[in-house]
Amino acid sequence: MIKNIPITPIGVIHSCFSEKFGIPRQSGMVKSATAFLELLPPFNRKEMVRGLDGFSHIWVHFFFHQVVEEGWRPTVRPPWLGGKKRVGIFATRSPHRPNHIGMSAVKLVDIRREKKTYLIEVTGVDFLDQTPVLDIKPYVPYCDSVETATSGYTVYNSSDRLEIEVIFSKEASLFCAAYERDTGREICLLIEEMIRQDPRPASQKGIKKQFGMLLWDVNIRWQVIDSQFQVLECRRVR
Repeated sequence: MIKNIPITPIGVIHSCFSEKFGIPRQSGMVKSATAFLELLPPFNRKEMVRGLDGFSHIWVHFFFHQVVEEGWRPTVRPPWLGGKKRVGIFATRSPHRPNHIGMSAVKLVDIRREKKTYLIEVTGVDFLDQTPVLDIKPYVPYCDSVETATSGYTVYNSSDRLEIEVIFSKEASLFCAAYERDTGREICLLIEEMIRQDPRPASQKGIKKQFGMLLWDVNIRWQVIDSQFQVLECRRVR
């Protein structure tokens, strides 16, 4: 019996998601969510990414580093079921797994050499900033996309998300415009796509309160009033 399996991170994620709250529940749900995967020595070599640029998408295997101390659970309450019904951990993509390993299919944008390493730019991500990367594999449509696959309890209707109305206050709109000019980051679109996913915990969807989330170095405050999602304030925190 194998008791210990050596695993060495090959890279680290630099993501727009600075904290866990608000991160999309799956990759690909927020198209404008971006990240850079920085390869670490001795894996930051040109020959290791040779040919990867021929693929439009990649699989990223990573480590849920911020939940290790919380341990693992045999059952969890997935958001798809409103947080009310428990299913087995292996029937979910919860981070509270025995080995805390995750995997995401993301869009490959660019691979470039920078500061003696390689940066792999990806979009449609669901990675927390500073996430350790365990492996990268190309997404291969002919075998990775299964036409006859079923999705169990995870029934997703994208049109339901698009119907959510997101309104920016005047102050928030002005901030986003200035931030985009200064940084080149499309934060307005990112905020809108994030909120359309309704990241509120199931237990708090009937409560009138303000919510906050941190994207890059910007703290966003928002609330829901009569099914209208309102972005109240955006402020740089560092």
